[in-house]
Amino acid sequence: MPLFDRRTVLAGSLALFSMGAARAAGTPTELRLRRLSPALDKMVAPGAQPQVIATGIKWAEGPLWVPAGGFLLFSDPPANRVRRWRPGHGATIFLEPSGAAGTDPKLVREPGANGLALDRHGRLLIADSGGRSIDRFDLGSRRRVALADRYAGKRFNSPNDLHVARDGSIYFTDPPYGLAGGDSSSLKEQPVNGVYRWRPDGEVALLDGSLTRPNGIALSPDERRLYVSVSDEAAPRIMVYDLDARGHPRGSRVLLDAKAMAGTGAPGLPDGMKVARDGTLVCSVPGGMMFMTPEAEPLGLVETGGPIANCAFGERGRALFMTANDRVLHLPLRAGWQG
Repeated sequence: MPLFDRRTVLAGSLALFSMGAARAAGTPTELRLRRLSPALDKMVAPGAQPQVIATGIKWAEGPLWVPAGGFLLFSDPPANRVRRWRPGHGATIFLEPSGAAGTDPKLVREPGANGLALDRHGRLLIADSGGRSIDRFDLGSRRRVALADRYAGKRFNSPNDLHVARDGSIYFTDPPYGLAGGDSSSLKEQPVNGVYRWRPDGEVALLDGSLTRPNGIALSPDERRLYVSVSDEAAPRIMVYDLDARGHPRGSRVLLDAKAMAGTGAPGLPDGMKVARDGTLVCSVPGGMMFMTPEAEPLGLVETGGPIANCAFGERGRALFMTANDRVLHLPLRAGWQG
């Protein structure tokens, strides 16, 4: 089946699954993982379901498992905090302020950190929404430096999410969500909402300036594909870019058109994502968090009755952590299946 036709069929079928979540939006809903394909069983054992591990968050984002410490970090951009969760110990404040201090709430809607990642040396990388920069934070010394805060001499909008390539390059998105007023903000300097790449030599390149609301971002395991979520209410979708040897896009196409799913009233939009070592994508979509193949064939859907912003693999690939509005969820994965 041609890509466009298959994508249309998949989006239509996913919309039917999202209708249940849409009906439940705004009412108490049991957390559940809905199996959409038997292929999901290789990753998640039958009967396994998500559980809440942290609550009381304004807007949970940016989950990141830190293997060296055996803990999860996650951000709360409007509260300007990063919290740390340890098994058996719960969640505590790890970094406050996590972004920019002393911002004017009339101008800056989300002053804190958003997306989090680790570099090749185990240092924390922060998409600093309020500081409008990509930062590096040493977990030992707690020293923090801004790696990039401008492109073509103009400040970024509010960096949202990031992915680190094997060569140390950082791919990141820069929508206007952190600015009060979005595109009409008086603080906005960039003429576009871009997808960028930062290289270890300090070079920043604009890879795509045509997206209205670039959000989640991830590379395929072979780093030949770049995935970007577009959380545009009018045209929600997940894009895929074919990359050349230097990591520059050679072409792009819509991997998943989520307009039909959003049209059912299912909560949320395409947002954060992660890609497993076998190429399986785990992506925020209207209705929850979707497991799907690199061809966008649905495998499973985690539902809460509300939006799920982002996710991260952890515990040596034995768990998927999800930031879901005011909660953080934990879903056990099959032992031996490495995310």
